Amino acid sequence: MSKPVVAVVGRPNVGKSTLFNVLAGERIAIVKDTPGVTRDRIYADASWLDQNFTLIDTGGIEPDSKDIILSQMREQAQIAIDTADVILFLTDVRQGLVDADDKVADMLRRSKKPVILVVNKVDNFEKYMPDVYEFYNLGIGEPFPVSASSKLGIGDMLDEMVKYFPKQVAEEEEDTRPKIAIIGKPNVGKSSLVNRLLGENRVIVSDIAGTTRDAVDTVISWHKEEYVFIDTAGLRRKSKVKEDLERYSIIRAVTAVERADVTLLVIDATEGVTEQDAKIAGIAHDRGKGIVIIVNKWDAIDKDDKTMNQHTERIRQILSFMPYAEIMFISAKTGQRTGKIFEMIQMVMENNSMRIATGVLNEIVTEAVAMQQPPSDKGKRLKIYYTTQVAVKPPTFVIFVNDKNLMHFSYIRYLENRIRDAFGFRGTSLKFIIRERKGD
Repeated sequence: MSKPVVAVVGRPNVGKSTLFNVLAGERIAIVKDTPGVTRDRIYADASWLDQNFTLIDTGGIEPDSKDIILSQMREQAQIAIDTADVILFLTDVRQGLVDADDKVADMLRRSKKPVILVVNKVDNFEKYMPDVYEFYNLGIGEPFPVSASSKLGIGDMLDEMVKYFPKQVAEEEEDTRPKIAIIGKPNVGKSSLVNRLLGENRVIVSDIAGTTRDAVDTVISWHKEEYVFIDTAGLRRKSKVKEDLERYSIIRAVTAVERADVTLLVIDATEGVTEQDAKIAGIAHDRGKGIVIIVNKWDAIDKDDKTMNQHTERIRQILSFMPYAEIMFISAKTGQRTGKIFEMIQMVMENNSMRIATGVLNEIVTEAVAMQQPPSDKGKRLKIYYTTQVAVKPPTFVIFVNDKNLMHFSYIRYLENRIRDAFGFRGTSLKFIIRERKGD
């Protein structure tokens, strides 16, 4: 079940990034007093009252601007509006109600989405409340006064927001078909791959980067089982703003990956793996999804007996944070090895859902501890009492220890490697939660 999406929209410089950072719990967006500094939409996972949601920060909307950056911000915000379940419309009590607010309000009304009107910079409720009432004139409903910088009024606003989260739809819960998200930079052959697997041209394929604007669901049958493929618009590195409309699709990739069981990261063999591929892969890695790296256009490469190893080595180097990911070399154009993709998806899904019996797991961990002593600090040594698996998708383990400050990252990695040696878990990340308990 994908999380609800909340978009923060409004004119430039009303405090969207500050609010975003408060809700996300860390400084992610750039905050600066120059209109238009937040040029990229940035997303984060957040929660309120045990409700998890994905938060999108948008560039400020200047409805009539002919400036290329601002007009692209408008498009960026429109995509955020289209994707969101709930919209937080931010205004500024200090600047008061301006014409541009009315125009943004019109955009939001047309979206037919739930909109919560937020009046920011209300640092003193007594002083500013008469000015807040002016925002009723927008016709969007009750204005919620907040101060993002002082964290005032945020709780009331969030209480209102979660009321509009979609209820779990019974039909969606019943849809147990495996869901596969296809992500990657523009023009690497994602749509061609779907067409090849489908056996017919259902998705538009074009040499113009970014032809696929929306996430498109395609149902493909294999061995009498249906798979839902979610093809996303290509993600491109942040470069020249004029050419950079595709970056607005990143939130679609986030929501597609959120819905998916397995993610196929498509890389162009002729270009090789890039830092941008690493950023895109990180979306799936952070969400604990099963991952297969698909190196496409393998037919276009001059090869010798070392070529595949060289490519594999380079991928492992750039995507070093996900050494568990499976790698396949294919050609969507000729069909080379594409028939093996479903078998790989099936294997990765099984690993992502694998459960290990607690007794067996503790035997492996005990053996690992005997082979390599746990770290110590100032004479105190880490003791591992007990390990148990508490979840799947991704497989999640809780390790009970005497002092979690002694559990170094490198030792968690060592234990992870021992567990992988024993049980495989190919194609899926593993999550570890360290808990303290009083022992002997």
